[in-house]
Amino acid sequence: MTTLNSTRLKPTWTLAGNSLLILMALSVFLPFFWLSLGSFKTGAQLNNPALLLFKPTLENWKEVLRSGVLESAYRSATVGLVTVSLSVVIGSMGAYAISRYKTGGSSTRFGILAAQVLPPAVLVFPFLEVSYKFRLNDTLFAVIISHLSFVLPVITWFLIGFFDAAPKEVEEQALVDGLSRFQAFRKVVIPQVAPGIGAAAVFGFVLSWNDLFYALILAPGNSATLPVKIASFNTFRGVELGAMCAAILVAVIPVLIVSFFIQKRLVRGISGGAVKY
Repeated sequence: MTTLNSTRLKPTWTLAGNSLLILMALSVFLPFFWLSLGSFKTGAQLNNPALLLFKPTLENWKEVLRSGVLESAYRSATVGLVTVSLSVVIGSMGAYAISRYKTGGSSTRFGILAAQVLPPAVLVFPFLEVSYKFRLNDTLFAVIISHLSFVLPVITWFLIGFFDAAPKEVEEQALVDGLSRFQAFRKVVIPQVAPGIGAAAVFGFVLSWNDLFYALILAPGNSATLPVKIASFNTFRGVELGAMCAAILVAVIPVLIVSFFIQKRLVRGISGGAVKY
């Protein structure tokens, strides 16, 4: 009897699970579908969101090209790559020291975790004062420094778990064979945690790519990044919704493409770092 009941329940649970997955997929897909349609609609057509049959226009995309959205995307990519590169180099060495030498004990780990939840408003005024003092205002350098304040702690915390999970025996054997500590770190340990470094770099890049708060305050003019440029479509005359839809697609599509091609390594990296925890 029990076997019969469980057999009857299986199709029900399968149907419920599939329905939930479909709802989740729709919740992710529908916003992109709406953005795609909106980028080809006029302002009047956008006032009727239910309108699916319409005469498409390329004016929104022309406005995106005229307004310098692609240049802003290039600046965002530059800021993200530089920030992530510095964070990976510094964060990997810091995470290695914390993992292997127990530097600072558990209080150091807690401090790194606390730095991730520090409100941006706490740091923005010191950053703003320093940028004006050293004439770095409205430069990418100021944005990069500010992004390090939240990307570096995330990457460091992320990598601590990978270094904890990496076996020490291979590293110790390399030291016995005559390698220095730094050589063992670079040639032996880093290859072991490479998937974790890749996953951490992706997360760090997305954090930097999406930042609006620091970029809007520190570089709102000629060095505006992509989120700042997207926000600029909200003008005193109203929101240029069609152009904003097109600009948002410019921001989203590259990240989706990169994530699609590295998703297997990303999942492998995340699961590898979760072993210790």
